[in-house]
Amino acid sequence: MKRICIYPKDISRITGKSYRQSLRIYNNIKKIQNKQSHQLISLEEVSQYLGLDAQLIRENL
Repeated sequence: MKRICIYPKDISRITGKSYRQSLRIYNNIKKIQNKQSHQLISLEEVSQYLGLDAQLIRENL
């Protein structure tokens, strides 16, 4: 079974940015999606925010 949740470390691997910058991106996505602190973000939400294809991200995780 494939993962559907994305964490800041995953964003760091995808974008090549530092963990701290990836954490900012992660929190921006949560803010835009009106998520609470305990809620996770999905691969589709990250791909939409970054403007990348979700399938491309899946292959690189």
